[in-house]
Amino acid sequence: MSSVLITGASKGIGRAIAIELANRGHRVIATARQPETLADLPVDRRLRLDVTDQDSVDQAIKDAGEIDVLVSNAGATLRAPLETVPLAEVERLYQLNTLGALRVAQGVLPAMRKRGTGRLVFVSSVQGRLVLPVIGPYGASKWALEAIAETLAIEMGHFGIKVSIVQPGAVSTNGAEQAKSFVEEGSPYAPLYHQLGALRGEVITSEEVAVVVADTIEQPEPPLRVPAGAPAERALRARKEAPENEPFVLAELDW
Repeated sequence: MSSVLITGASKGIGRAIAIELANRGHRVIATARQPETLADLPVDRRLRLDVTDQDSVDQAIKDAGEIDVLVSNAGATLRAPLETVPLAEVERLYQLNTLGALRVAQGVLPAMRKRGTGRLVFVSSVQGRLVLPVIGPYGASKWALEAIAETLAIEMGHFGIKVSIVQPGAVSTNGAEQAKSFVEEGSPYAPLYHQLGALRGEVITSEEVAVVVADTIEQPEPPLRVPAGAPAERALRARKEAPENEPFVLAELDW
């Protein structure tokens, strides 16, 4: 069984991953910015870790002990058209979704490289390979994350470290409901905003994503990209089959 550190384990997908891996007998180190939110998880360690804070990352990795697997899950989203999205909010997303993931990876990689073994699993999204209007900043942060992850797969493969990117579609967490929105009712982008439910497609549960993550960790030779659930598989297949000379959207827009 592996020793697995999970970022963003206080709720949603991260919490479900922690429970699934603990139930399978892995040693789980659950982390969150507020470790008291982890109190009821059946895990080995509960640590404070803010992926945007280098000191916090360093301390958590030190306290965790040997780490076989990093599950990089911490992240957030927002709703805004690119014309008017506050750039400070885009920077916040990149700090959390993209640079935060790299910061923690940098923390665990030296020990993995010296041992000649280790796993990095990045929780991305179908939006790491396609875009949705009014969620563009989130998609951009995930496209960048996937570039980082694929580069790491090339650079670290020589040292026995395997990298996987798990790509769910819409998931039944409260992330979308809690997302900051910068679309007013009178906005010319309001019609697009009100179509997001249909554009995001069929919803799966956090527990379904957690099973995919756990199965990926337990595979001897995991694939680089792993769609999580049938809706994600369909969306990514449609993107792959679509022409590259025009924008791709998952559904018809009333626009």
